[in-house]
Amino acid sequence: MNVLVTGADGFVGSWLVPRLVEAGHSVTAAILSEDNPERADKARGRFDAVADVVELDVRRDESVQGVAGRELDAVIHLAAVSSGAQALKDPMAAWEVNTVGTVRLAEHVARQRSGGQPRFLFVSTGEVYGAPDGEMSFDERSATTPTSPYAASKLAAEVGVMEVSRRTGLRAMIARPFGHTGAGQDTRFVVPSFARRIIDGKALNAVAVPVGNLECVRDFTSVHDVVEAYGLLLEHGEPGEVYNIASGKGTSLRDVFFLIADAVGTRIIPEVDSAFIRSADIPYLVGNATKLRRLTGWKPSVSLEATIKEVVDACA
Repeated sequence: MNVLVTGADGFVGSWLVPRLVEAGHSVTAAILSEDNPERADKARGRFDAVADVVELDVRRDESVQGVAGRELDAVIHLAAVSSGAQALKDPMAAWEVNTVGTVRLAEHVARQRSGGQPRFLFVSTGEVYGAPDGEMSFDERSATTPTSPYAASKLAAEVGVMEVSRRTGLRAMIARPFGHTGAGQDTRFVVPSFARRIIDGKALNAVAVPVGNLECVRDFTSVHDVVEAYGLLLEHGEPGEVYNIASGKGTSLRDVFFLIADAVGTRIIPEVDSAFIRSADIPYLVGNATKLRRLTGWKPSVSLEATIKEVVDACA
């Protein structure tokens, strides 16, 4: 298939593009130089030999129109304001990119097809479910009650993409990944953030490092397993459907902290600092990926311990 990957210069995109190329797909890797030139340059260096690298800014109609006019069999849409903290600082930017930009892309991809409609996999987030009543895992039938600009903008994009799909025949699907990490993720996200602070603390012989709320429970999956799920959904996902991508196992951030400390080789302790506490933190966020597993046979293959070691090695 001729596959367009948006946000190819991001953390997940850097792992997804090679996976798709290895699977025999012809990949167009869409990057954005304006917001992060250094990251875009690195992506060009990685992908120039294996993919067609193009510029794409989903905020601009002419940019989207140019990329969407290519001969495409499929789109995996990753480009987003992907940090919840960043979205909270500038909610309107999150709505512009995550919602309006996503619907703009879906609309142009659908509008410019003279023959059959491409497959369109929109990567949303498990955060659309919000906070559960107690400690329950979410499946695709669970109510969606987002509690942050990031999650709300993603859920609104889901609605928009599915409306475009019903009206135009675009073969759209939604992926809702829960927490995932690996080498290359930046320190706006919890696992590499802990790893960086613990490594630096060890180097300074610190007794403790600052943290936020460690009682939150999250569902972590390796980025390698997540991109495998995207590849499987690209080939086998059913248009109109929503699929969770999750391990189904909850781990407290306290346990994650000490797993990272063990991997670093230090007995450093966490010290709660109000500067790191977010008012909208979801206390328990765990997903159920039975639907994906039944359709494709997918299941996580990389342990949390191995994933954490990969992050620590990358940060060292």
